[in-house]
Amino acid sequence: MRSKTGCFRGRPSSSNLSQLDVRLLEYLAEVSMKYDVDSEKFFKCFPNAAQNQESKCGKLSIECRAREKNYAVFLITKDGEAIGQFHMSEYLLNEKRNPLKEFTGRLASMRTLTQKAKSNSYNIGDLRAGMKHLNLTVEVLKVSQSVQIATRFGIYTNMINVIIADETGTIKLNLFGPQIIMVSVHDKIQIENAQVAWFRGERQLRIGKHGKISVIQRSGDT
Repeated sequence: MRSKTGCFRGRPSSSNLSQLDVRLLEYLAEVSMKYDVDSEKFFKCFPNAAQNQESKCGKLSIECRAREKNYAVFLITKDGEAIGQFHMSEYLLNEKRNPLKEFTGRLASMRTLTQKAKSNSYNIGDLRAGMKHLNLTVEVLKVSQSVQIATRFGIYTNMINVIIADETGTIKLNLFGPQIIMVSVHDKIQIENAQVAWFRGERQLRIGKHGKISVIQRSGDT
């Protein structure tokens, strides 16, 4: 990666990184994760290399190729092969905190969500109103009394509200008709092809006619 800017002019405020700094940190986060190096140690290598010409982090070598008033030029290599060369602003070099840690954590979260999206397998904490075709594995915490309601087609059916949970949170699940006798408190269930609706100020999970619910472990079973 080569900077197209030549050098960095001025110093951004402590609360706002320049766009070039952000792009560089995004790139360094990718390098950190790809080569499995700790973001804290990796970021500290750059001011170290600026002072001592070269620094190492795991299998990566960081060389300071040039040092100017507002920036330094670094080259990252692995086993003698160049990975990337770029400018780093003096502002980043003087940072006492580690801004790379935030970017690495953000990238890791995005990759996790991407993997989940590919499999449609989510945790409750990931759910947002409007999401569809969701698969979840959860535990039943509470089951309400059955009530009779009229559907939008003018047909009466029984409904229960089930509170389900995983390690990331809880959500209300609506079950209708034959589904209401399928689950009990503390059952572990698998939900397939569900969707999230927003109703009366809260998220609710719903299983449509193409969805499926199955019990994978009954309460009390070992």
